Amino acid sequence: MEKPERRVYAILGGLLLIAVGYMNWNSWGGGGGGFRIPIPWLQPRMAFIGRNGTQFVDLESGSPVYINGWNSYWFMSSEKRTWVSEMLRRGREMGLTVCRTWAFSDGGPKALQLFPGHYDEQMFQALDYVIYEARRNNVRLILCLLNNLNAFGGKDQYVRWAQEAGFNVTISSDAFFSVDVIRGYFKDYIKAIVTRRNSYSGVRYYDEPAIFAWELMNEPRCVSKSSAPILQDWIIDMSSHIKSLDKKHLVTVGLEGFYGPGRTERLRVNPGEWAATFGSDFLQNSADEHIDFASVHAYPDSWIPRASLEEKVKYLSSWVDSHVNDSQNILKKPVLFLEFGSNLHAKKNGTYERDDLLNVVYDKVYESARKGQAGAGALIWQLMVEGMQKYHDEFSLIAWENPPTYKLIVQQSCRLLRLFQRLKEISKPCFDLHP
Repeated sequence: MEKPERRVYAILGGLLLIAVGYMNWNSWGGGGGGFRIPIPWLQPRMAFIGRNGTQFVDLESGSPVYINGWNSYWFMSSEKRTWVSEMLRRGREMGLTVCRTWAFSDGGPKALQLFPGHYDEQMFQALDYVIYEARRNNVRLILCLLNNLNAFGGKDQYVRWAQEAGFNVTISSDAFFSVDVIRGYFKDYIKAIVTRRNSYSGVRYYDEPAIFAWELMNEPRCVSKSSAPILQDWIIDMSSHIKSLDKKHLVTVGLEGFYGPGRTERLRVNPGEWAATFGSDFLQNSADEHIDFASVHAYPDSWIPRASLEEKVKYLSSWVDSHVNDSQNILKKPVLFLEFGSNLHAKKNGTYERDDLLNVVYDKVYESARKGQAGAGALIWQLMVEGMQKYHDEFSLIAWENPPTYKLIVQQSCRLLRLFQRLKEISKPCFDLHP
């Protein structure tokens, strides 16, 4: 017969769990305010993603993973957390599995890093919420740690901080890559991010499976191509630093994918001679042992603006093929097309140029995935929800307000899912094609 005190303990334990669940629900449902008790083991189960040769793999099942994803850089800085939750929910409903977003805001308004080593806790909690909500929606995040551009601070902000601290630093933004004190600032920031404990879930970021990968920088460029060796050394230094803190997550650079001037046989793939002048080189920058997968962007409207649609399609086909082949045969790593962006550009028959170009990327990725090769996925730039006009750029879209684009996105999710199901020998229904 059960002892009375054991029964009392069981009842009290159950009541405690109910109370904790209620407090967490009340806090999370209210957008992050109020009292909460983060409990790691209450979080939804999710596997880490790793790499096996040229494929991403689910580290629990060992199955290959192919990605249809999107960019929403605005998550952490958004005015309403409901926008974050809604975008993640709608992404999941479209079968999208990975979202790339900013995990930085250096100096200026709504800064996460106020100045080196000092952080705004409210902004950190906003990032906590993004990660927590991503896991709830079974979406993984690529977290970018820095901007090459000046938006949200960028590498120029680090140079200014060093100058303001009295260090003898050149005004060139290339100093970001070369000056030891600035490298130290960024390493400290990496440590603060990677080792943070999430205030919503209680999970350290380095233990969080909803983080797909760390990205060193959005579109790293140098002012002078003579700085190329310094950029390469910086990539090696920073990627090894992340790996010393975090053994579980993938790391990528964040490249646009331009080939450097030493790649004579590949310069024709670049969108113009200008692309080889920034000190970056797709092959060299992606080859380091601590870089787990290659990264590429694609913006035919911006890069070859005067070209016809046919010329853009031809260029984009060559661009994707070259990077998939180099990743498969030379780097022997997966490659993600982390940004694809295009204007709408209405055609006479009522369709849009953007969809023709998007279909090129999707078809190339799917064919590579079907063959078990390095083309592992693409992420469209960028998806938003209603009411976010201030965050719009020329390539932004609300997918469900653009039915042809919406249909393309969902069809790509479906065929990658079916490919995964064939590999797993399972069968489940796909997604609703109607926005």
